Amino acid sequence: MDTLLWILGILGWLAGIVMLVLLVMFIQDLLQKEHTIRRNFPLVGRLRYFLEKQGEFFRQYFFAMDREEQPFNRATRSWIYRTAKGKGGLIGFGSTNDLREPGSYIFVNSPYPKLEEECEPSPALVIGPDCPRPFAARHPFNVSGMSFGALSAPAVRALSRGAAEAGVWINTGEGGLSPYHLEGGGDIIFQIGTAKYGVRNAEGGLGDDRLRKLAEQVNAFEIKLSQGAKPGRGGVLPAHKVTPEIARIRGIPAGEISSSPNRHVDIRTPDDLLDMIQHVREVTGRPVGFKMALGSAVYPRALCEAILKRGAEAAPDFITVDGGEAGSGAAPQVLADHVALPITEALPMLVDVLLECGLKERIRVVASGKLVDSGRVAWALCAGADFVVTGRGFMFALGCIQSMQCPNNTCPTGVTTHNERLQKGLVVEDKAHRVANYAHWVNHEVDLLAHSCGLANAREFRRGHVRIVQSAGHSLPLDEIYPYLPAVNSS
Repeated sequence: MDTLLWILGILGWLAGIVMLVLLVMFIQDLLQKEHTIRRNFPLVGRLRYFLEKQGEFFRQYFFAMDREEQPFNRATRSWIYRTAKGKGGLIGFGSTNDLREPGSYIFVNSPYPKLEEECEPSPALVIGPDCPRPFAARHPFNVSGMSFGALSAPAVRALSRGAAEAGVWINTGEGGLSPYHLEGGGDIIFQIGTAKYGVRNAEGGLGDDRLRKLAEQVNAFEIKLSQGAKPGRGGVLPAHKVTPEIARIRGIPAGEISSSPNRHVDIRTPDDLLDMIQHVREVTGRPVGFKMALGSAVYPRALCEAILKRGAEAAPDFITVDGGEAGSGAAPQVLADHVALPITEALPMLVDVLLECGLKERIRVVASGKLVDSGRVAWALCAGADFVVTGRGFMFALGCIQSMQCPNNTCPTGVTTHNERLQKGLVVEDKAHRVANYAHWVNHEVDLLAHSCGLANAREFRRGHVRIVQSAGHSLPLDEIYPYLPAVNSS
């Protein structure tokens, strides 16, 4: 009996505490002026915000169809997860990909596909063959620019090791070169962002001594004009993600927001860009290119005109074109939603301008923008890309679950957080192997698609090898949608 009374007493105390907490919350709701629902319906109104937040997760896991979720649907994410684990490739009972959906890719299979003994992996392609130190890139599919800071140290370490294992390059992003990028010992492209983190001198300009030192550690340099996630806005890293280590690498104060200018202060014209490219190439001996998102063909034409006036040797060694649907970084929603062409339009547009000006053989084209699976990568090669890069695809390979917490330092998988407790879930050795698996199998399957089209490898893809669905039951070859343009004399 005494035990029962003791239990009832405890329960009474707990009930009293609960009632007190509810009373405090009730008064808070009545007095606060920020939320109308909570002010008019104290306590009950809080459920609205709770359920709204939970709705994101319920839609992702229970209600959204396999191929309708954005920015990446469940079918795409699941394919990457399986591929990264070495379990992808084979399905049964047919595909859930609706080939009647406008925009779908249909590759033109050959009645006489290549036999295995007739096939070969895609050969290496040299970037900057006339540079003193050219870069022989081994595979078409590689890792896009993602900064240390935006990503955690374990994530960068796993990417570096996995990329080296698969023989693909990793781009540093604009946050500078960290020890974690070097850990794998593989190929690296150093990105020079608008703030010039990692390469700037005391005055904020390019530091030649730093460039020379970096040239011993990286294979090429990429000048970032803009990116598809936020064209017209420089990179931004929230203050709570600027740790002392990140601040030291970038050369900025710790604990303060890292906000890059929305353009290079010393690049106002195509000639300014060509001057910087030439300077970095002369100082380092390495290939130099640039990255941009496209809004029209106006700028590529102006750039090509400036190149032709100087001579083809003044051209960048590569151009990375980023689609407006890209997004591995914090971005203002208005820019992410409404600025820059998608890669499906931007890539053929850029390639056509280069072909028209006779510069396509001189300038390698790198495509970026939601190109995360073998079919999309193969489409980009058909459209004229020489290489394809992805950031978010490799984030999925690292274990990303698309929780959309990237800027908040609360990533539950440890990919984009500097919270050491959350980082413990990202085991570098395991994730590095998954990164390597993903890179290997995408490159392998792109060649597999080429073989089905009667080609020896993916380097032989042309626009006529893929059709684009226009409406249900009607598709057109890509070379009819974007006919090849005649080249002009570049001499």
